[in-house]
Amino acid sequence: METKNQRLLALDILRGLTIILMIVVNDPGSWSEVYAPFLHAEWNGLTPTDYVFPTFLFIVGVSIVLSLSKQLEAGKTRSQIAKKVLWRALKIYLVGIFLWLWPSFNFEGIRWVGVLPRIALVFLACGLIFLYTTKKTQWYLGIGILLGYWIMMAYVPLPGIGFPDLSIPEKNWAHYLDSFLIPGRLWKYTWDPEGFLSTLPAIVSGLIGMWAGYVLMKKEELKTRLNQLFFIGFILLFLGDAMQWVFPFNKNLWSSSFTLFMGGIGMLSLAAFSYYFDVRQSRFKFEFAHVFGVNSIFAYSMSSILTVIFYSSKWFGFALNQEFMSLWENIGLPLKLGSLVYALLYVLIIWLPTYYLFKKKTPHKFSITI
Repeated sequence: METKNQRLLALDILRGLTIILMIVVNDPGSWSEVYAPFLHAEWNGLTPTDYVFPTFLFIVGVSIVLSLSKQLEAGKTRSQIAKKVLWRALKIYLVGIFLWLWPSFNFEGIRWVGVLPRIALVFLACGLIFLYTTKKTQWYLGIGILLGYWIMMAYVPLPGIGFPDLSIPEKNWAHYLDSFLIPGRLWKYTWDPEGFLSTLPAIVSGLIGMWAGYVLMKKEELKTRLNQLFFIGFILLFLGDAMQWVFPFNKNLWSSSFTLFMGGIGMLSLAAFSYYFDVRQSRFKFEFAHVFGVNSIFAYSMSSILTVIFYSSKWFGFALNQEFMSLWENIGLPLKLGSLVYALLYVLIIWLPTYYLFKKKTPHKFSITI
């Protein structure tokens, strides 16, 4: 028997897996000893690590449709829901700023953009778009952003530079505008992968998730809806792969081809998880990932806070990650394996307080689902 809770279970588990991978990627035992698949592509191209963030934003879009539709059905007005969306986005953004400032709180070197700020902006934009536009308008908006972004990034001349060169980080409109518009520090000093301009196609990643949410909300049999997700997912993969010949895959720029291809990955992942947990009604509920999925922002924030403590020697007189790697080196096993083992143990450490919230049935107040 299909239930709405079962559908959300598949979504929570997928969200939880993205958080687990985020923590593994962000917290190796040593940054000099990391397996290549756990590193982002330097510029153009893709690695498995590049799949994580866009999949999370895709899930944000799915959650918006499922959650806000339920609130509208319960009789809440659009303005009431919009206020909640705005307030939730503001809290997530401020948490992101806090994590950057922690623990020194040096406001001179503050970075105003980042992972959580981008999640907040995508959540806010998609929430308002859902509330105040039609599905047809959302399609046009998504297509218009991706085409306009491609034309601007590839063909519109830059002041003092000329035509963009997508093979060089400093010769594109994202770099040019971010260097003027974003105060404070940029991640790469002259450009930022979570900058303002590249947030526009990132919003489309959320819109693609919303389209998946609309499919799940249909009255048709679940298998039929999942077949539609599979079909749309393969179409997006094809479009993204075709477009990368004129606008290469690039997570740093969140290129239009990257957005389409990752949207396809999100669609296929959601369809596969829904099939496994809803159609087959698997008895294996993957609770480890489910715990992270229910309190995703809390888990990510906790991992960021403890990373500073574990990587610094001023708290315990030694850096925990360095001590672990030294012990591992003395054992004589491969250092890259040790770096990965450290990251996995770190995931387990973050899981413990997150599991406590899960068992208390207390979704953290910064959770994306509202």
